[in-house]
Amino acid sequence: MDKTRFDPSRRRWLARGAAGLGLALGANARAAADSATALPAGAGPALAPTAAGLPGPAPVSASPVGPAPAALPVAVVGGLVMADLWPPLADAASAATGIATRLVASAPKEGVMPAFVSGAATLLLMHGGDEAFGLATRGFALPPRVWAQNEHVLVGPAADPAGIAGARDGAEAIARIRAADAPMLLFRDPGGFGIVQALWRAAGLRPGPRQQLYDDSEQPQQVLRSAARQGAYVLVGRLPVLFGRMPDAGLKILLQGDPAMRRSYVAIEPGPAHPADAGARAAAKAVADWLVSAAGQARIAALPARDGLPLLYPLPVSST
Repeated sequence: MDKTRFDPSRRRWLARGAAGLGLALGANARAAADSATALPAGAGPALAPTAAGLPGPAPVSASPVGPAPAALPVAVVGGLVMADLWPPLADAASAATGIATRLVASAPKEGVMPAFVSGAATLLLMHGGDEAFGLATRGFALPPRVWAQNEHVLVGPAADPAGIAGARDGAEAIARIRAADAPMLLFRDPGGFGIVQALWRAAGLRPGPRQQLYDDSEQPQQVLRSAARQGAYVLVGRLPVLFGRMPDAGLKILLQGDPAMRRSYVAIEPGPAHPADAGARAAAKAVADWLVSAAGQARIAALPARDGLPLLYPLPVSST
């Protein structure tokens, strides 16, 4: 069959269809013009017919609906994500503020701080300390705001030669270790080191040589292996132990629940040297404001617990 030839009946069908389409378009154009001119005064601009008789494009509104704001990029120290603590807080903060968040970095502080300084993150959540204050003194951050705490624990051999499992608090546990001249690792993490020194001061004691053993692990996450090789006690963060970030090497958590063994998390907003624009700065402030608000603190208090103790502690409530 010659496919280039048209059936006459088909040609007549196409002609009728084209004519009908022309009539319909003409009718629609007249109806649009009539309805446009029938708008009452003040009801809005009319659609002007084009040369072809069809209504022209709708005029641009004086206040158009803009694109949805970009999600706030957040860098979070790894423990908060590993323990599934930040995701529910992020959802609650977004529901309360209308600001969506986007996790751009989750790592130890050495990994999240560069993301903030470079501008990849506009809000930084990490432990307070010299590093956080350093960001502020260099102009990259505003003064950090404390919004929650996590707990450190004393870990040691299952046999517990110093008997610290029965101690009232960390200071008494340190005193028992000293009295037994039991070995204790001098963990090189600045935050943990500061807590241990405070416990020695609270106990009114000085550590002996066997309570200042060298941490020979190649990475901070391997500190428990170093302690196990030396049969020593050590103070470490509770979250990495509970969630397997620090392999326990046969050691056990022997003392926990002492408020003196907690560290603070801070919210860090962009300072004058940070490349964030005004909108991103406002979004970071709004989320940080929510974290320290009564609603944010209540949501932190509602997060899961383990062994009867919170995984994340809200700020102390004033009794006055």
